[in-house]
Amino acid sequence: MGGASAAFAEEKIVVVGDSLSSGHGLAVEQSWVSLLEQRLDEQGYEYEVVNASISGDTTAGGLARLPRLLETHEPAIVVIELGGNDGLRGQPIDNLRSNLAKMVELAEQSGAEVILTGIRIPPNYGPAYTEALAAVYPELAEEYDVPLVSFLMDGVALQPELMQADRIHPNAKGQSVMFENVWHVLEDLL
Repeated sequence: MGGASAAFAEEKIVVVGDSLSSGHGLAVEQSWVSLLEQRLDEQGYEYEVVNASISGDTTAGGLARLPRLLETHEPAIVVIELGGNDGLRGQPIDNLRSNLAKMVELAEQSGAEVILTGIRIPPNYGPAYTEALAAVYPELAEEYDVPLVSFLMDGVALQPELMQADRIHPNAKGQSVMFENVWHVLEDLL
Protein backbone atom coordinates (compact mmCIF):
# COMPACT_ATOMS: atom_id res chain seq x y z
CA MET A 1 0.00 0.00 0.00
CA GLY A 2 2.21 2.76 -1.25
CA GLY A 3 5.67 3.46 0.01
CA ALA A 4 4.97 5.91 2.84
CA SER A 5 7.80 6.19 5.33
CA ALA A 6 7.13 5.45 8.96
CA ALA A 7 7.26 9.18 9.71
CA PHE A 8 4.37 9.95 7.39
CA ALA A 9 1.18 7.94 7.66
CA GLU A 10 -0.66 7.37 4.42
CA GLU A 11 -3.78 9.40 3.84
CA LYS A 12 -6.94 7.37 3.65
CA ILE A 13 -9.86 7.08 1.29
CA VAL A 14 -12.92 5.58 2.95
CA VAL A 15 -15.65 4.09 0.77
CA VAL A 16 -19.02 3.86 2.54
CA GLY A 17 -21.24 1.78 0.32
CA ASP A 18 -23.41 -1.26 -0.17
CA SER A 19 -23.08 -4.48 -2.19
CA LEU A 20 -22.03 -2.57 -5.31
CA SER A 21 -18.86 -1.48 -3.52
CA SER A 22 -18.34 -4.48 -1.25
CA GLY A 23 -17.94 -6.69 -4.32
CA HIS A 24 -20.91 -8.91 -3.56
CA GLY A 25 -20.50 -12.34 -5.15
CA LEU A 26 -16.89 -11.74 -6.19
CA ALA A 27 -13.39 -12.22 -4.83
CA VAL A 28 -12.33 -9.20 -2.79
CA GLU A 29 -9.65 -8.20 -5.31
CA GLN A 30 -12.30 -7.95 -8.08
CA SER A 31 -14.29 -5.13 -6.47
CA TRP A 32 -13.97 -1.63 -7.90
CA VAL A 33 -12.65 -0.51 -4.51
CA SER A 34 -9.77 -3.02 -4.70
CA LEU A 35 -9.11 -1.90 -8.27
CA LEU A 36 -8.89 1.66 -6.95
CA GLU A 37 -6.27 0.68 -4.41
CA GLN A 38 -4.30 -1.15 -7.13
CA ARG A 39 -4.35 1.92 -9.41
CA LEU A 40 -3.28 4.23 -6.60
CA ASP A 41 -0.36 1.92 -5.77
CA GLU A 42 0.64 1.56 -9.44
CA GLN A 43 0.68 5.32 -9.92
CA GLY A 44 2.59 6.03 -6.75
CA TYR A 45 -0.18 7.70 -4.77
CA GLU A 46 0.23 7.08 -1.07
CA TYR A 47 -3.33 6.41 -0.02
CA GLU A 48 -4.73 3.54 1.97
CA VAL A 49 -8.22 2.58 0.81
CA VAL A 50 -10.65 1.46 3.49
CA ASN A 51 -13.65 -0.37 2.10
CA ALA A 52 -16.37 0.19 4.71
CA SER A 53 -19.10 -1.14 2.40
CA ILE A 54 -21.70 -3.61 3.63
CA SER A 55 -24.04 -5.57 1.37
CA GLY A 56 -27.62 -4.50 1.95
CA ASP A 57 -26.68 -1.25 3.67
CA THR A 58 -28.91 1.81 3.43
CA THR A 59 -28.26 5.52 3.87
CA ALA A 60 -29.51 5.21 7.47
CA GLY A 61 -26.97 2.46 8.15
CA GLY A 62 -24.18 4.43 6.51
CA LEU A 63 -25.07 7.53 8.50
CA ALA A 64 -25.06 5.55 11.74
CA ARG A 65 -21.60 4.10 10.96
CA LEU A 66 -19.96 7.22 9.55
CA PRO A 67 -18.96 9.05 12.76
CA ARG A 68 -16.97 6.04 13.96
CA LEU A 69 -15.36 5.60 10.53
CA LEU A 70 -14.33 9.27 10.46
CA GLU A 71 -12.92 9.10 13.98
CA THR A 72 -11.06 5.84 13.40
CA HIS A 73 -9.61 6.53 9.95
CA GLU A 74 -9.46 10.36 9.66
CA PRO A 75 -9.87 10.07 5.87
CA ALA A 76 -8.75 12.63 3.35
CA ILE A 77 -11.53 11.50 0.98
CA VAL A 78 -14.88 9.83 1.65
CA VAL A 79 -16.73 8.17 -1.22
CA ILE A 80 -20.44 7.79 -0.43
CA GLU A 81 -22.09 5.03 -2.46
CA LEU A 82 -25.46 4.43 -0.84
CA GLY A 83 -29.13 4.73 -1.69
CA GLY A 84 -29.84 1.78 -3.97
CA ASN A 85 -31.19 -0.34 -1.14
CA ASP A 86 -33.27 2.57 0.15
CA GLY A 87 -34.83 2.76 -3.30
CA LEU A 88 -35.34 -0.96 -3.70
CA ARG A 89 -37.18 -0.94 -0.35
CA GLY A 90 -39.34 2.02 -1.32
CA GLN A 91 -38.00 4.25 1.47
CA PRO A 92 -39.13 7.90 1.40
CA ILE A 93 -36.96 10.05 -0.85
CA ASP A 94 -36.81 12.76 1.84
CA ASN A 95 -35.16 10.29 4.23
CA LEU A 96 -32.60 9.29 1.60
CA ARG A 97 -31.82 12.93 0.88
CA SER A 98 -31.56 13.86 4.55
CA ASN A 99 -29.28 10.92 5.38
CA LEU A 100 -26.96 11.61 2.44
CA ALA A 101 -26.86 15.34 3.29
CA LYS A 102 -25.91 14.57 6.89
CA MET A 103 -23.20 12.19 5.69
CA VAL A 104 -21.72 14.87 3.42
CA GLU A 105 -21.83 17.40 6.27
CA LEU A 106 -20.18 15.04 8.77
CA ALA A 107 -17.43 14.09 6.33
CA GLU A 108 -16.75 17.73 5.42
CA GLN A 109 -16.72 18.76 9.10
CA SER A 110 -14.03 16.12 9.67
CA GLY A 111 -11.92 17.76 6.96
CA ALA A 112 -12.50 15.12 4.29
CA GLU A 113 -13.27 15.74 0.64
CA VAL A 114 -16.48 13.99 -0.42
CA ILE A 115 -17.47 12.22 -3.61
CA LEU A 116 -21.09 11.22 -4.11
CA THR A 117 -21.90 8.33 -6.41
CA GLY A 118 -25.31 8.48 -8.00
CA ILE A 119 -27.45 5.42 -8.43
CA ARG A 120 -30.57 4.56 -10.38
CA ILE A 121 -32.98 1.77 -9.61
CA PRO A 122 -35.43 -0.24 -11.73
CA PRO A 123 -38.82 1.48 -12.06
CA ASN A 124 -40.58 -0.93 -9.66
CA TYR A 125 -42.16 1.95 -7.73
CA GLY A 126 -43.04 3.94 -10.84
CA PRO A 127 -41.19 6.55 -12.86
CA ALA A 128 -41.91 9.45 -10.48
CA TYR A 129 -40.21 7.68 -7.56
CA THR A 130 -37.34 6.39 -9.70
CA GLU A 131 -36.64 9.83 -11.17
CA ALA A 132 -36.92 11.56 -7.79
CA LEU A 133 -34.39 9.15 -6.29
CA ALA A 134 -31.92 9.63 -9.14
CA ALA A 135 -32.29 13.43 -8.88
CA VAL A 136 -31.17 13.52 -5.24
CA TYR A 137 -27.51 12.95 -6.14
CA PRO A 138 -26.93 15.85 -8.57
CA GLU A 139 -29.01 18.12 -6.33
CA LEU A 140 -26.86 17.34 -3.28
CA ALA A 141 -23.64 17.53 -5.29
CA GLU A 142 -24.60 21.03 -6.40
CA GLU A 143 -25.88 22.11 -2.98
CA TYR A 144 -22.68 20.99 -1.20
CA ASP A 145 -20.33 21.63 -4.15
CA VAL A 146 -18.94 18.09 -4.08
CA PRO A 147 -17.84 15.95 -7.03
CA LEU A 148 -20.41 13.51 -8.40
CA VAL A 149 -20.10 10.20 -10.18
CA SER A 150 -23.38 10.75 -11.97
CA PHE A 151 -24.26 7.05 -12.23
CA LEU A 152 -21.96 4.46 -10.69
CA MET A 153 -23.23 1.72 -13.00
CA ASP A 154 -23.04 3.79 -16.19
CA GLY A 155 -22.10 1.39 -18.98
CA VAL A 156 -22.80 -1.61 -16.73
CA ALA A 157 -26.52 -1.63 -15.93
CA LEU A 158 -28.59 -3.33 -18.62
CA GLN A 159 -25.45 -5.00 -20.03
CA PRO A 160 -26.00 -8.73 -19.30
CA GLU A 161 -22.38 -9.59 -20.05
CA LEU A 162 -21.28 -7.25 -17.23
CA MET A 163 -23.73 -8.54 -14.64
CA GLN A 164 -23.85 -11.57 -12.38
CA ALA A 165 -26.67 -14.08 -12.84
CA ASP A 166 -28.84 -12.16 -10.34
CA ARG A 167 -28.92 -9.21 -12.81
CA ILE A 168 -28.43 -6.85 -9.86
CA HIS A 169 -24.72 -7.07 -9.09
CA PRO A 170 -21.90 -6.43 -11.56
CA ASN A 171 -19.45 -9.19 -12.37
CA ALA A 172 -15.67 -8.61 -12.39
CA LYS A 173 -15.79 -6.94 -15.83
CA GLY A 174 -18.63 -4.70 -14.65
CA GLN A 175 -16.65 -3.78 -11.53
CA SER A 176 -13.81 -2.63 -13.83
CA VAL A 177 -16.19 -0.28 -15.64
CA MET A 178 -17.53 1.07 -12.33
CA PHE A 179 -13.95 1.64 -11.17
CA GLU A 180 -13.25 3.76 -14.26
CA ASN A 181 -16.47 5.74 -13.62
CA VAL A 182 -15.21 6.57 -10.13
CA TRP A 183 -11.59 7.11 -11.16
CA HIS A 184 -12.49 9.84 -13.67
CA VAL A 185 -13.95 11.87 -10.79
CA LEU A 186 -11.61 10.84 -7.96
CA GLU A 187 -8.39 11.47 -9.87
CA ASP A 188 -8.98 15.23 -9.73
CA LEU A 189 -8.88 15.15 -5.91
CA LEU A 190 -5.52 13.36 -5.65
